[in-house]
Amino acid sequence: MNSKSKPTQSQLTQPNTQTLEAQTSAPNHPRQTKINVSNALTFTTPSDVKQWIKAQAQALGFADCGFLSVHHPLFIQQTERLQQWLAKGYEGQLQFMHNNHQLRAYPEQLVEGAKTIISVRMDYLTQTPTPRTVTDNAYPNQGIIARYARGRDYHKTMRSRLKQLALKIEAMLPEWQHLNISSEQDFIFRPFSDSAPIFERPIADAAGLGWTGKHTLLINKQAGSFFVLGELFMSLELPDDEPVKEHCGSCSACIDICPTQAIIAPYELNASACISYLTIEHDGIIDSKYRRAIGNRIFGCDDCQLICPWNRYANLTSVEDFAPRHNLDSSSLLELWQWQETEFMKKTEGSPLRRTGYVNFLRNIAIALGNANGSAQIITELRTKLGVHNAMLDEHITWAIKEQQEKLESFER
Repeated sequence: MNSKSKPTQSQLTQPNTQTLEAQTSAPNHPRQTKINVSNALTFTTPSDVKQWIKAQAQALGFADCGFLSVHHPLFIQQTERLQQWLAKGYEGQLQFMHNNHQLRAYPEQLVEGAKTIISVRMDYLTQTPTPRTVTDNAYPNQGIIARYARGRDYHKTMRSRLKQLALKIEAMLPEWQHLNISSEQDFIFRPFSDSAPIFERPIADAAGLGWTGKHTLLINKQAGSFFVLGELFMSLELPDDEPVKEHCGSCSACIDICPTQAIIAPYELNASACISYLTIEHDGIIDSKYRRAIGNRIFGCDDCQLICPWNRYANLTSVEDFAPRHNLDSSSLLELWQWQETEFMKKTEGSPLRRTGYVNFLRNIAIALGNANGSAQIITELRTKLGVHNAMLDEHITWAIKEQQEKLESFER
């Protein structure tokens, strides 16, 4: 989410209002899987340094990287847009988005001495999805977990590899002291991945890693949108990369497919209605008006990405940490419902799923069980947890039992 383990690429941040050129579908072209870089160790310009850093980033498992000054005008612009978005009340319980606007607008204050931000993206798919199809709907009795969240928590992987990249850069500083890029000074760096008030997706957009789609995620022409983002703040002063052309055109597939109609307009997301927010960030009762639309999604939602024509070019990850754990790509709802809290804690160790908490996880599964195919067994299993945890969960279990009973009654008519 183009990132909390929260929706990827910071989907729940304010949208970037842009006008796209008319282009209704992605052109046919070969998939690009490698960054076009030179490994030569001749450094005559700052651009040579950037090319070397890109090569090192790719070797560490990043699909691409771009460069942006901490003084870029986008930060003040995006802070104003964020405030406008918050004024509409779209943030739900994401109260942290009201804080630290000063740091968002002036990111040089976040890391004293930083001059440049390296924005990186990391592919996370382990299986290629069927193009332009939401196949998750074909498995109503299976618990669907967003694809980025089925393995290890990517935030740790991202920050660890960004630190490795920084150490590689630091080792090369003596080679660059003739280039006037501050390499003769003490090297300062700090890696981030959804861990600070940073405009993650707008930075990646401005640094040329892709363009902001109508669903507010970043889209890359050669790689779709199934990737996560990270940032390395550093004290080297390198020239900005250029943004890329936008290619959503008149396509509205992501808007049309959204189960809860959370994408209320191109580039404008009502986070409080987004399934990713509801199943991960929202604490407590989920409004009944969203429950049927949630379907079998128990942690996050990939629908707007699965339907996007550009994801026909989505690449598989080279990072082992994204491999699904504990059959989280194919577990039945009843199997997950039977997890006790100790099992939940054990199987979500180092996993994004830990964020939602055990009772909210059961809440999500209860909703999905209510939406599953009619089954007397489901009703029996739902009743086993009535009165066990809290009134909030009981409310969702009761709703799910009623949904199941209505299905069974309709079969008998």
